[in-house]
Amino acid sequence: MPDTRLDNPLTLHFGREELVIRRRYETLSIANDFLIAIWFLAGSILFLYPSMESVAAWLFIIGSFQFLIRPTIRLVSHLHLQRMPPSNWEH
Repeated sequence: MPDTRLDNPLTLHFGREELVIRRRYETLSIANDFLIAIWFLAGSILFLYPSMESVAAWLFIIGSFQFLIRPTIRLVSHLHLQRMPPSNWEH
């Protein structure tokens, strides 16, 4: 009978600390994406009103800046996980 741990490519073995760190960065990334969507949606709506075009442009600038935060979150996450000592925890 084959070893199912090796045959199943979806089986992952992480240490508890690594899972906690990954979840925290994932939550931060989701919150950032949510804010990007809010800025761009609000900016798009405000562009319908000529008197609000300046505010709309600033919301697009804020949203665009947050697009720079996305890879920063990923990079910090990878660096954080690389600094972790190896774990003997499995299952």
